[in-house]
Amino acid sequence: MIQTEFTTDGLIIREQNIRDNDKLVTILTRDMGVISAYAAGSKSIKSKKGSSTCLLSYSSFTLKKKGDFFRVFEASPIKVFFSTGDDIEALCLAQYFCELASTHTPDDKTCESVLRLILNALYFLSEKKRDIFLLKAIVELRLLCVIGYMPNLVACKKCVKYESELMYFDTLEGLLYCTECSQYQKDFAVLNSTLVTAMRHIIYSDFEKLFLFTLPEDACKALSSVTEKYLINKTEQKLRTLSFFNSLF
Repeated sequence: MIQTEFTTDGLIIREQNIRDNDKLVTILTRDMGVISAYAAGSKSIKSKKGSSTCLLSYSSFTLKKKGDFFRVFEASPIKVFFSTGDDIEALCLAQYFCELASTHTPDDKTCESVLRLILNALYFLSEKKRDIFLLKAIVELRLLCVIGYMPNLVACKKCVKYESELMYFDTLEGLLYCTECSQYQKDFAVLNSTLVTAMRHIIYSDFEKLFLFTLPEDACKALSSVTEKYLINKTEQKLRTLSFFNSLF
C-alpha cells in the first residue's frame, strides 16, 4: 500500500500511552479535522517529538498516511500551552476545550475555525488576560455557532423588540424574548442588557474582535451558566471535563 507524506499544523487534544515510549495522539488539525496518529518513541527523553506531541501542544507535523492510519514522522512545537504546576482551574478548562473539540469533531470546512477559536482561548487563558468564566462562555457559544447551533438573538422572537430591561433566552430553542412576550418557562434564562450584549457580540462579531471585551466577574459567571446550559441542551451531553471543572468552584 502506498504511503503518503504531508505536513500540517494542529493542537494535541488527547494523548494515550502505548507501551513504554510510544503514544497515540489526537490532533485538531487546520485542514483535516480531528485525526489520530501514532507517535513512535515520543515518550523517550531522547525523542525530538516529545514536547510536540504532549497534550495542549500546538505543533507542526509531518505525517505519513497508509490507508486510514497516520504516523507522526516529524514534529516541531509552535506553542506549548501550560506546564506542570500551572493554575489547576485554567488547566482543567483547557482540557474541557480539548474535549469539546474532540467530541464535536469539526469537518474539513469548519476545522480551521474551531482550531483558531481554541488556540486563541488557550492563549488568553494561559496568559491570564481574560476571566476564566468569560473564556468558557466565548468558546461554548461560538463553537455552537460554528457547528450549526447558532441562536437567534437579533430581537424578540414574537414582537421583534431589540431590547428591554430584561430579556429571556430559550436555552432549548436558542430564541430570545422580551419581558412582555416571554411567558417564562423553566428553560428560559433571564438576561440583563449586559448579558444580551455580550452574547450578541460572541455570536455576531468578526473573529478579530471576538475576545476584545471584558465583563465584571459576576456577569462572567452568569454568562457562563447560560452558555453551558444551552450547550448541554443542544448537544445532549455533559462532558466529564466540564463536570470536573465545575467541581472546583
